[in-house]
Amino acid sequence: MGRAEARKAQQQRGARRAPSGRTKGKGSAGKRTGIRRFFTWKKILGTFFGLALLGMGALIGLYFYVEKPDPNKQALQQSNVYKYADGTIMASKGKVNREILPIDKVPADVQEAFIAIENKSFRSDRGVDFKGLARGLWNTATGRGKAGGSTITQQYVKNYYLTQEQTPTRKLKELVISLKVDQSLDKPEILAGYLNTSYFGRGAYGIQAAAQAYYAVDAEKLTLEQGAYLATLVQAPSQYDWSTASEETKKRIMIRYNATLVNMVDMKKLDEAKRQGMAFVEPQQPQPPAGMDGQKGYLVQAAESELAAQGVERKLIDAGGWTFTLNIDPKKQEALETAVHEELESKLDRKDTKGRPQDQSVQAGATSVDPKTGHIVAMYGGTGLSDHWSSNALRKDYQPGSTFKPVVLASALENGSKTQDGKPITPNALYDGTSKRQVVGSDIPFNPQNQEDRNFGDPMMTVQDATNYSVNSVYAQMIVDVEPPNVKKTALQLGMKDREGWPEDRPAMALGTMNANTVEMAAVYATLDNHGKKVTPTIIKKAEHKDREVEPVNPIGSQAISRRTADTVTKVLTGVVNDEGGSGNKVRSSAYQAAGKTGTTENNFSGWFTGYTPELVTVVAIFGEEPGTAKQVTLTGTAGLGRLGGSSFPASIWKAYTLAALKGGTAGKFQLTEADMGAVQTPSRSASPTPTASQSSSAPASSTSPSQSPSQSPSPTATKSGSSSPTPSGSVSPSPTKTGGGPKPPDPPLFGGNEER
Repeated sequence: MGRAEARKAQQQRGARRAPSGRTKGKGSAGKRTGIRRFFTWKKILGTFFGLALLGMGALIGLYFYVEKPDPNKQALQQSNVYKYADGTIMASKGKVNREILPIDKVPADVQEAFIAIENKSFRSDRGVDFKGLARGLWNTATGRGKAGGSTITQQYVKNYYLTQEQTPTRKLKELVISLKVDQSLDKPEILAGYLNTSYFGRGAYGIQAAAQAYYAVDAEKLTLEQGAYLATLVQAPSQYDWSTASEETKKRIMIRYNATLVNMVDMKKLDEAKRQGMAFVEPQQPQPPAGMDGQKGYLVQAAESELAAQGVERKLIDAGGWTFTLNIDPKKQEALETAVHEELESKLDRKDTKGRPQDQSVQAGATSVDPKTGHIVAMYGGTGLSDHWSSNALRKDYQPGSTFKPVVLASALENGSKTQDGKPITPNALYDGTSKRQVVGSDIPFNPQNQEDRNFGDPMMTVQDATNYSVNSVYAQMIVDVEPPNVKKTALQLGMKDREGWPEDRPAMALGTMNANTVEMAAVYATLDNHGKKVTPTIIKKAEHKDREVEPVNPIGSQAISRRTADTVTKVLTGVVNDEGGSGNKVRSSAYQAAGKTGTTENNFSGWFTGYTPELVTVVAIFGEEPGTAKQVTLTGTAGLGRLGGSSFPASIWKAYTLAALKGGTAGKFQLTEADMGAVQTPSRSASPTPTASQSSSAPASSTSPSQSPSQSPSPTATKSGSSSPTPSGSVSPSPTKTGGGPKPPDPPLFGGNEER
């Protein structure tokens, strides 16, 4: 046998032995067993390529099936119509603000700015950037953000041929039509279509309208700096409007603006040295459209903002065809405007910039709500859109001050909180009213000053008296006893909004150091007025459109806090109005029963009065704002007077409006059937009395040092309190009530004085 035959025989013997062996993953016959039979590399790759071919086939089928549609009906847009609650027409907002431009009317570097930030591959792609699309889908799937990857062609197709709805069907159509458009149109035509159909905010469609709206120039005269801002703006027009953006949003605007210019450098469309020398050009203030004079523009703003909050895109609102019926009562609206004019504007000299400079800085805002329905029946936004674009009723860049204190009390009652010596917090609970008293039990030191640095009580006083006189030291200690996170939770339940900068872990929160607007504070007090049932103020009664439906918001919700808590807080707040020394006694009238609270912020940047009768809740605020900027300035010196707080102009506006809105008076009575003032408390130990509020504010001497230790600070002496005995529930007398807790402060002046925070 030769060598070849020997090797062949050896191979045959090996082949005969193989079936009896065991190979990993295979059975006795050499076959795969278990789940491996179904998942082999050949099958996986075959399935993948099969699906890919199926997808490609489906895309090809769609390509031939989906026809390029006619342009959408945006060119036939109508006006929006706005009506009062009684059906009478208030205003209408004109047709689409757009002027179609050929691409050669748009400066070349401005064109490149849009390409740089929106679609760097625009010149070379085929209408769809599949890499960008896959990247966007991957980011969405992995939680890194929303799907992106839309090219300029896709955005043009969406604007010109389709709708703004976010559905898979619309997205598929957009992809197919974009491929067809890219084949049928040149890139300059597509870019022109994109620039002429994009929405830029301020009711401006297309780059020509945007150039006029933001820089008052024709598009062909736009500089690169201006064009780069418009390119930045198009991603989020309402949010990125520089004139109304917050400081945080302005930072995001600048990040995107700079990214636009950096991308242009990368694309060799801008020299780096030139980029370094460029400066951002702020746009002009918005200009009101025709017919939006007086309060009409602000009411339209409020209605459109509310609809947008319900998920309707601003561009769809501005597209027209809407009929808004507002909850605004024309008679109450007129009464509010008259009250602001007679009680504030007539006393200002806005032209005397030298002798009365503070008069130029005053801004007023107000919201009035029916607590039974939640309807906003009147609103004041400012002197007019041409003077002040954003509504003062909706602004949320000022603090509400001591109008927040009732929230602290409501949280204490709702949570069954106790004082440092273990006694329940009720309107009759006792607290130390010493000014600059260091709070006890807080990791964050805090010793706030009372109005005019006065000491209240002897030194103990009831919570009722502390509310009447808005004693900072008492409420700073109370929020520590309740715990700030609990108070924040109650505030949100009552209708305030959580936003960046809320000082949730700090005792200073008791003094209203978060930001809020008049609608939010109206929600809080309307919920109290409505016996704890949640009220969400709404200005829209109906919003109708032939192409879409919007469900009206239900302003009345479930129980936010117990009726017992709400009625008790309301009863306490009647003392603020009825007590002869109460901070809100300037609104007292025999024509109605009222509850309310004043508020004045640190540095006298704002003053608030929030008050309510059984039928009406109204929040009035004044703000100090440097003309032409959003910088907050003091109100002190306004109308040639001293420090201005909630008991000054806001209270006088509130009273004049309420009397007119209620047609001179009302028979309505607070039904406080669940109010519980709590048992009369006595001090647990005694100490030497401190100077009281009746002493001169120029005599700061006190036996209780502001720097005393926490163990010493609560030491009280017994004091009488005429408000300590519970009063019958169910009705409140409008006549003044005499309360105790030590001698009273002098009646606060209507104008001037160092009021509470």
